[in-house]
Formats: sequence, C-alpha cells, structure tokens
Amino acid sequence: MIGILLKSVREFKKPSILTPILVFFEVIMECTIPMVIAELVEKYEESSDISVILTYGAIVAALALLSLTFGALAGLNCATASVGFAKNLRKDLYYKVQDFSFENIDKFSTSSLVTRMTTDVSNVQMSYMMIIRTAIRAPFMFIFAIVMAFVMGGRMAWIFICVIPILGGTLVFVASRAMPLFRKVFKKYDKLNESVQENVKGMRVVKSFVREEYETERFGYASEDVRRDFTKAERILALNGPIMQLCLNIVMIFVLSFGSYTSISSAGSLLGIGQMSALLTYGFMILSSLMMLSMIFVMLTMSAESARRIVEVLREESTIKNPENPILEVKDGSIDFSSVSFKYSKTADRYALSDIDLHIASGETIGIIGGTGSSKSTLIQLISRLYDVTEGSVSVGGVDVRDYDLDTLRNNVAVVLQKNVLFSGSIKENLRWGNENATDEEMREAARLACADEFIESFPDGYDTYIEQGGANVSGGQKQRLCIARALLKKPKVLILDDSTSAVDTRTDAHIRAAMREYIPETTKLIIAQRIASVEDADRIVVLDGGRIIALGNHEELLGSCDVYREIYVSQMKGGDDNG
Repeated sequence: MIGILLKSVREFKKPSILTPILVFFEVIMECTIPMVIAELVEKYEESSDISVILTYGAIVAALALLSLTFGALAGLNCATASVGFAKNLRKDLYYKVQDFSFENIDKFSTSSLVTRMTTDVSNVQMSYMMIIRTAIRAPFMFIFAIVMAFVMGGRMAWIFICVIPILGGTLVFVASRAMPLFRKVFKKYDKLNESVQENVKGMRVVKSFVREEYETERFGYASEDVRRDFTKAERILALNGPIMQLCLNIVMIFVLSFGSYTSISSAGSLLGIGQMSALLTYGFMILSSLMMLSMIFVMLTMSAESARRIVEVLREESTIKNPENPILEVKDGSIDFSSVSFKYSKTADRYALSDIDLHIASGETIGIIGGTGSSKSTLIQLISRLYDVTEGSVSVGGVDVRDYDLDTLRNNVAVVLQKNVLFSGSIKENLRWGNENATDEEMREAARLACADEFIESFPDGYDTYIEQGGANVSGGQKQRLCIARALLKKPKVLILDDSTSAVDTRTDAHIRAAMREYIPETTKLIIAQRIASVEDADRIVVLDGGRIIALGNHEELLGSCDVYREIYVSQMKGGDDNG
C-alpha cells in the first residue's frame, strides 16, 4: 500500500528527502544548546568573568539561529512536498477513474469517489507531512536527548526509560480501539455525501413536493450518525494527552526532587546546577518527542483507513482494456450481435440480455422499443464497449469490438445517452466535445439539424452563452437537442440515440430524424424510444422484452405480427402520441 502511494511523490522527491535531512540538523542544534548552557553555568561558577558569558552566549545564539534556519527550511520543503504529493494523488485518482469501465464505476458510488479524492486525500496529506518532518524530528530528538541525558545526568536518566513502556502500551490500546471506529466512520461519510449529492441534484423535485423538512431531517440523522462514531473514536484518542502529561509531570517531579537532593547533598560534585538544568531540558525534550510520536500515531490511525480506500481505487484495474495490437480503423457502420448474453457482474443471478442475434447493415435506421427494464440501454452500451459481453460477440464494421482501439471505436460510435449531460462552459465549448476542431459553420449546421439553432440564436450571447453546471439554465428539450448536435459533429459511423428526444415534441422529433437521414445517410442510426412515433419510419424495429428480442420488422409488419408492439401502439394512439 505504501509503495503505491509513494508513486505519487514523483517530482516532489527532492523536498521530501531534504526535509528529514534539514530536520536532523535542526535537532542537533537544539540538543546541543542545553549542553552549552550547562557548560556556561559551570564555567561561570568557577570564574565570574563577563567574557565567559559573552563567549558562550554567542555560541548559544549561533546554535539557536542555525536551528531556526534549518527548521524554517524544513518547514518550507515539507509544505512543498506534502501539498505536491496530495496534488499528484488527486490527479492519479482522477485519471484512474477516467479509465474505469461502467462495471468499475458501478463498484464505487459517486459519493464514495468524491470522499476519497477530498477527505481521504487530505488525511493522507497530513500524515505524509507529519511523516517526513515530525516523525523524523521526534525519534531524532528522543535518541539525542536520551544520550545527552545519560551524559549529563548519569543514572538519573533511567527514569525516562521507565515511562516508555507505559506510553507504548497506551498507544497500542488506542490504536486497537480507534481503528475499527474510523473504518465505520468513513463508510458513513460516503453515505452522508451521497445524501447531499442526491438532494442537491434533486432540489427542484424536493421543493416542488415541499419535502425540505424531510430531507433536512434525513441529513440530520446521517450527520448525527457520523458525529456519534467520530466522538467515540476521539474519546479514545483523547486518552493520549492526559497520560502523556501525567508521565511528564511524574518525571519532572522525580528529577526536581531527587536531582535537588543529589546536588545539595553532594555539594555539586555528583550533579551540578548546570547538569541539573540540562537534565530538566533534556527531560522536556524526551517527553515532548514522545508526545509528538503519539500525535503522529493518532494521525496515522485516522489516515490508515483513508490510505486503504485510496489504494483500493488505484489498484482497481479497468475491466475493459485495449488489445495488444488494436485495430485503428472502423470500415463501416454495420453491427452484428452474435449469440450475445450479458449480466452486469459475474456473481449476478440473472442475465440482463439473453440470446441476442441481430445483424444491422451499414446506413440502416433501427428502432428499439420495449417496456421499462427490457434492457434497451444495456443493448446499445455493448456496441461502444461501455460494457463487455458475457457470452457471444458484438462486431462493428465486421470486427469484434474487443479488437478495436477504444478511442477509435468510441470516436466512430456516437452515443447520446438517456441522461443528457452538459458541462459548465459556453455552448461552443459543449458542442466541441463532439469535434474539438469544428468550425463555427460546422457547429451551426449541426445545431440546425438538431433543431437547436433557433433557441441558441435567441440567447443574447448566442453560441457564447454560458451553460451552468449540468445544464441548469436550459430546458430538458434544449439540453437534448444540444447533446444531439454534439454527437452529429463527430460524423460517426454509428449514431445511437437512447431515448434522446423524449423531452421534445413530435414535430421537432420528426424534423431531427429527417435531418439525420439527409445529413448522415451512410451512418447507422439506432433509436431507442418510448414513443412508437419516434421509430415507425425506421427500416426495422427491434422489440425487446425481458432482455430478449421477441420481434423484428418494420412498423407495418409488427402491427400485424407482434402483440406487444400492437398493444403499445394502440395505447399510445388512444392516449395521444405525445403521452407515449
């Protein structure tokens, strides 16, 4: 796990290595100062010459200045290294998620991925910062101070060794109790973020049904659940401070009382005033370094679960990969489903699609219709390898889709998904997702064919109009037409519209279909729809039910031969075409 995380250090290796080196010299300077002061006290007792004070005072000032310089440089390099490490870690996580297949994304919820890229990375960043600085400083200071305590105080320094097992036992107890609680907390964090995300995305629905109070209470329960577990964990971690302080006080009382007695009874021969002063200072250093180690231990305990969750994403391998020698050209838009069956995971009990045999000629327009849950969207997602088939094969242009370069395949298979997504930016920037080199004239032509030009030109800024995040400032029908225009700009071999005209009226729907026949006659067009009016002029119509093809033919043939198709048609004709 550590090895995977350290790969994200990359260009920040230099400050990461410099920090502990600078800390080492900072500690040496700090630990030398008490010894020099003790020497000063002894020399001054022997001779009250002011030059002694000035000489040793200058040495102490120089050591303090050096310690400050090394400390400041260590802090600067530590900040650079930890912030840079966090930046790379977020970047690596983001790039990894971009490479995921739909199957991988299904494994991690969106809210969980957001938590891992924000809260978890911040926790790991804090730990990294403490590891390369404080975790180096504390052991160095502890070792140097122990050595110097024995040099200056002799056997009296054994009191510092005696408290170490007490502190070590405390740390083990805290870790064993706190770690399971943090594991639970982060899972609940995911659910809390999921609640927030769901509520914000569905804010219009919440308000229209006056459910603000209910959603507030629901969030409150989730938030309280997180607070409860965090409080339990923090209570356990809070034991560190008092126990450390108790040990510090016991040690100081022992050193002051026994040290004073030894110094007075031996008239300074066994333990001088300077030595006792140094011993007290080293005692503070030893115990403060132990307290620093306990703080590091607490932070590492908190971030260990965060690190595990981050590595879980970084270790995840995409279930869809490029072949070793990929094909870089799609000959045409012909599509062949050969004995295809598919289920979303290997452990799933039932197949979403079963025994699909379908052969589509290049340039054909195919309608796909069926009830809710009949796996219409699943069928078309196999064409561009958003999922891979479980059994059988899917071919485009006579080649199995698994043999294509992924970018080549997806650049030639344009999909306007059921959930239309626009990104924050201008209309131009959104359209150029289809073709980043598209000219203004090409964008206007695609918008005209998608019946989007009229409303775009009604905006004061036209094609430079800013689209809010998620397309919040355009209607559902406008969003759909912009997404269709974006797909048309790709001039693909295969164009798939997954219920992509459900929010436009039948007249506009008919205009869009007519425009596609005119603009991209050689492109194979697959149209998934709930309305029969959207597919009745297709060359052939596929009727799906329960993940199986139950009928295939044109509109007239299906009316005569398919009961399911006829029932849908009759119900829509009775209810009005737009209600389909």
